[in-house]
Amino acid sequence: MRIDVVSIFPDYLAPLELSLIGKARQDGILDLRVHDLREFTTDRHRTVDDTPYGGGAGMVMKAEPWAQALTAVADAAPGPERRPVLIVPSPAGERFTQALAHELAGEEHLAFACGRYEGIDERVLEWAAERFDVRPVSLGDYVLNGGEVAVLAMVEAVGRLLPGVVGNPESLVEESHSDGLLEYPVYTKPAQWRDREVPAVLLSGNHGKIAQWRRHEQFRRTALRRPDLLESFDAGSLPRADRNALQELGYDIVDGRPVRQAGDGPARG
Repeated sequence: MRIDVVSIFPDYLAPLELSLIGKARQDGILDLRVHDLREFTTDRHRTVDDTPYGGGAGMVMKAEPWAQALTAVADAAPGPERRPVLIVPSPAGERFTQALAHELAGEEHLAFACGRYEGIDERVLEWAAERFDVRPVSLGDYVLNGGEVAVLAMVEAVGRLLPGVVGNPESLVEESHSDGLLEYPVYTKPAQWRDREVPAVLLSGNHGKIAQWRRHEQFRRTALRRPDLLESFDAGSLPRADRNALQELGYDIVDGRPVRQAGDGPARG
């Protein structure tokens, strides 16, 4: 996969040279390039912003430097078969999820446009749609100073899904959001630490009971921390033991979805 990132602060993306993403770049699994938007300006002050039409606070990123930068990125696309996907981090975009990370991991070429100030001139997104599949994406329901932090998160979330990046691919299966639920708690040696013991079932050697305990812990943790995820979880084909576990947490299965019982809340502890 090739990834291009355009930013006025290219040094902000230096962490992408570290850890598994950095190793993937060294191994040739990920061709990741960071571009300085100011290199595509034409005035001696290397200006990338101007005042907004219609008035208002802040500044808006100018269209032409972005057009020049994105043209260079599109011209370097690996091949003509598939259009590059241009991700524009924005609090006005679709929510970034694990499902979207999997979708993007199947692309050949991703580009990220790191906006700053009040954002990028909207005409850039319209113009870019001629050569890119443009997708404004939000990391969450909050506002950052720029797109770089979001890009760091999204590139890591997507990059780790590429074959060969994570040493044990099975670890990608049993983690939060992989099946619509939060991940179960994990433990390591020693079995007793500061008067706290590892749950006995994990020491039993009974893999069936361990798998069931982990599943029920996923239900409990999700009900406690992210009940909104349970509302859309497909529970129609769950075995009786799993249905009973959800009932103990205060949920009934209605039309294949967990529904909170009237007057009940998730069990805590």
